[in-house]
Amino acid sequence: MKKRKKVINNIKITRTAIPNLLTLGNAFSGFAAIVFIAQGNFRFALFYIFMAAIFDLFDGIVARILHATSELGAELDSLCDTISFGVAPSFLLYKAYFEQFGDIGIVISSIPTLAGVYRLARFNSQLNSFNDKLYFKGLPIPAGALTILSYIYFYVNTNFFSTATTKTLTIIVTILVGVCMVSKIKFDNFPRPTIKNFKANSIMFLGVIIAIVVGVITTGKSIFPTMLVYIFYSILKSIIIFIKNYK
Repeated sequence: MKKRKKVINNIKITRTAIPNLLTLGNAFSGFAAIVFIAQGNFRFALFYIFMAAIFDLFDGIVARILHATSELGAELDSLCDTISFGVAPSFLLYKAYFEQFGDIGIVISSIPTLAGVYRLARFNSQLNSFNDKLYFKGLPIPAGALTILSYIYFYVNTNFFSTATTKTLTIIVTILVGVCMVSKIKFDNFPRPTIKNFKANSIMFLGVIIAIVVGVITTGKSIFPTMLVYIFYSILKSIIIFIKNYK
């Protein structure tokens, strides 16, 4: 009987370890991205941040499949997200653009990290279940990172705008992402791709599919505008709901 209990306990430990290892893959990818940013290799940095997002996606899926969700996993996920989607994008902002502004550049570049850390801490403090949520309170940190990365790589790194326009837009984008992350604006969560969810959220799924197709056709240049649509749609939706409730 004791041996059987030991076997069961070992299975539980192994089961929990699998999603946790995937989460650590997220942290490693974030660290690798920071190394490549320091070397000025933004293409490889983006690749590793993309890998971090893949790990971040699948650790939760695997945890649910194996029934291995835990408070440790949730805390670990947030710590790793801080590296990959907070520190790495901030460092990219600094190296790609704000380094030329000295100390003030450091302060502005730190906004995504500071806002992301606060948002994750708030999320963990309010976590009462491991079930999928219909919406997030505040812009999710991976979405914030995607907004910044796509803007820097496709628009700043390619000198798409004039110098004056780039300066203004980069500051605006950085502050906008930071404010949205710490805000209480409701951002819709993309449901798991099941037949039931597809029927209930067909418009959302269709929109995501279109966004992916356009992203492939434009070789990624449409990602930043798509993220802006998501952000401003959520802001407008919250304003309309607030006005209706106020009346």
